[in-house]
Amino acid sequence: MTNRHLFLAGVTALTGIALGAASITLAPAQQQGKLRILQSNFAGDSVSIIDPATNKVVGDIKGIEAGHGLAVAPDGSRIYMSQEGLKRLIVIDGKTLQITKVIPLTGVPNLVDITPDGRWIFVALANEYTDLSEFPTIKAQPNGGIDVIDTTTLTNVKTIPIRGGIHDLNVTPDGKYVIAGGSRGAKPPAHMMNVIDTNTKEIAWSMLMNPAPSPMAITTNADGSTKTIYGQNGGMNGFEVIDFKTQAKTGEVKLPEIPADKLNRNGPPAPSHGIAVTPDQKTLIVNSRLNSSIYAYSLPDLKFLGGVALGGRGAGWLTITPDSKTAYIANEHTNNVSAIDIASLKEVALIPVGYAPARNATWMQP
Repeated sequence: MTNRHLFLAGVTALTGIALGAASITLAPAQQQGKLRILQSNFAGDSVSIIDPATNKVVGDIKGIEAGHGLAVAPDGSRIYMSQEGLKRLIVIDGKTLQITKVIPLTGVPNLVDITPDGRWIFVALANEYTDLSEFPTIKAQPNGGIDVIDTTTLTNVKTIPIRGGIHDLNVTPDGKYVIAGGSRGAKPPAHMMNVIDTNTKEIAWSMLMNPAPSPMAITTNADGSTKTIYGQNGGMNGFEVIDFKTQAKTGEVKLPEIPADKLNRNGPPAPSHGIAVTPDQKTLIVNSRLNSSIYAYSLPDLKFLGGVALGGRGAGWLTITPDSKTAYIANEHTNNVSAIDIASLKEVALIPVGYAPARNATWMQP
């Protein structure tokens, strides 16, 4: 069992929150109906709420232990968040910021994503390491895959079993597919990328990839259909390029090397973790946890545009504002978030948040 699994087991045994038990603290002058950045704090008990106009934390949703993945309803009315140790998806009201529903999951959840119409949520499930039948060897249970949540009833309506489990997934911009990267921590790992049809809730096709891609970012064709998947693979400080139509890997890009004394030695398990396409589809932004930097590439030609050395360390995730102007990078080793101006490739703010900031997302607060 890894330290991460031990930590999550401790969370499961020692913590828990009752329905509606989360609390909210807000700055008195906070305005409503504004864009916000939500930042989960995996080793803390809160979600930090950042105002991108001031790049300051203006609130915290408290009482959420080991929060991981975040998804937001298109109208901002709900925030959905996975809790690894407690194996559930919590639903937070966008106005009151109170927990209104707890949805049990069938495995250990990681990333979550939502269809553009807000109807379906897909939750990545890793293997659960609780099989003690060959102790002292701790084995994975025969579970893992994707849970499907119906947001009209707020119920878990289906589990899509996938060998080896899933760590990261992305709903395609047209809402037709879910791209799911196999959990590389599985023993043995499945080395697969799976594509799920959101209509049938079944696997449409799979592609052998060793290692499996995750996290991932997606670009579209002129008609909105899926064009290219850019996937990090956990081993390379860079990313791979996958053509969706031909179901084939077409290339890979390694991020710039920096002097050894500048490297983040706490960089593992993945040297590059966090990748996103700007909403205008013009730029690919890529984290390097190893370099404590982000890098920008033009699309679709992948021309290198430059990089930014971050004020924090442990770049583990990122989100981009709807206007494609600013990227927010979670620095999990220094408990802060970097705000990067994409046009100038400069860090414009370093924002203190909670412990071990993990996933983040944009949210229009109603």
